[in-house]
Amino acid sequence: MISVNGVAIEQDAIGREMQHHPGQSRDDAERQAATALVVRELLVQRARQREIAGAGEDDRIAHLIEQEVRIPEPTDEEMARYYRRNTLRFMTSPLYEAAHIFFPARANDETARAEANVKAKAVIAYLEQSPRRFGELAKAHSACSSKEQGGLLGQVTKGDTNPELERAMATMEPGSIRIVESRHGFHVLRLDRRAAAKQLPFEQARSWIENRLRTASKRRAVAQYLQLLTASATIEGIDLAGADSPLVQ
Repeated sequence: MISVNGVAIEQDAIGREMQHHPGQSRDDAERQAATALVVRELLVQRARQREIAGAGEDDRIAHLIEQEVRIPEPTDEEMARYYRRNTLRFMTSPLYEAAHIFFPARANDETARAEANVKAKAVIAYLEQSPRRFGELAKAHSACSSKEQGGLLGQVTKGDTNPELERAMATMEPGSIRIVESRHGFHVLRLDRRAAAKQLPFEQARSWIENRLRTASKRRAVAQYLQLLTASATIEGIDLAGADSPLVQ
């Protein structure tokens, strides 16, 4: 039987709580659920001891944390250091303007892929002689809805199209045309413009960094507070000690 200062944590309550803790195994989920209920009981008892008011248990616990847990605000130096150490987080994605003519073929259909490849090569050969007819050929041959705009994809950034096209655009020179094979088929791809990735200035990233550091600071402060409550309580039936304790997490 698990108890907190003599108050039992019933097995039925642990069973109901398990649905909120999908662990790697049933034992893991049960331990997480039991820990959560122990933590909740610790906080409820402390709120009652401090005569914290609130509309319900959750409200009283929130007020308790607000009153008893000091959460340090991130300093300018800490934010600047985080920015310097995580520069890749604050890079804009490259921006492309491109057009394509799409010949679909399923990945497991060798015949269809061979035919799509032949069609793409025929279009490339024609464009070598008449590059200005790209839009006309897109309208006549492309299986993509972009054919109504002459194959134009508009402005494309990371995640807007499939990875094969993204990789191709990253290595192409503006004005060039090539065939790109993707999982969906073959594309006659033309890159019109490319804007390189840029480093966001610190002032633009500051708000995001501040929120992230504040969240991490709150998590540490609450974990330390819970460890203090645990140390001064009589808890039986479960071991919450150790750096990898679910209590810390």
